[in-house]
Amino acid sequence: SKLSAQQDPQYTQYMYNFNVVNPAYAGSAEGLAIGALYRSQWVGLDGAPKTGTLSIHSPVGKKVGLGLSLIDDEIGPVHETNVYADFSYTLELGSEHKLAFGVKAGATFHNIGIWDGQIEVVDENDPFFAQNIDEVTPNIGAGAYFYKPNKYYVSVSMPNILNATHLDANGTKIGSETEHLFAAAGYVFSLSENFKLKP
Repeated sequence: SKLSAQQDPQYTQYMYNFNVVNPAYAGSAEGLAIGALYRSQWVGLDGAPKTGTLSIHSPVGKKVGLGLSLIDDEIGPVHETNVYADFSYTLELGSEHKLAFGVKAGATFHNIGIWDGQIEVVDENDPFFAQNIDEVTPNIGAGAYFYKPNKYYVSVSMPNILNATHLDANGTKIGSETEHLFAAAGYVFSLSENFKLKP
């Protein structure tokens, strides 16, 4: 039988560090941009989800953007850390419209602490629960970002394109990850000279 579940971290308010999910966003700010967020869900429960993100990006010249992103996600016995470098190239489309394409490359550090006391193993002879899992997998991502600065944007991206397969010490497949598509759009409402609303 097969069991499917959410694999990528659940991001909250990622418009503040958008290059975490879309590398095309890197360099879209007027200068160096640094963002850090932390999300803790179901506080007080053992194994509750915790996600931290750190992103840095900046334009390099008029068309190129570079960035770095770090995502640390923990839920139950599963601890995953993603480290990525982002590159974007922006096309000027006229009337202040821009279209950026981006790629990201990096690695994911997986740790599933089965024997760290967070899982009650009913059958200790079950090969799936024979050992902790500790591995590093490479990954790449891509995205597109159409926008008019301080007006609106449309974003489509796939931050993890490679399908990672998790194996035990004997080479038996115990899990795999699939691609996730992220889509977002937004509009900036000017409420006054000093206030803007970006839902």
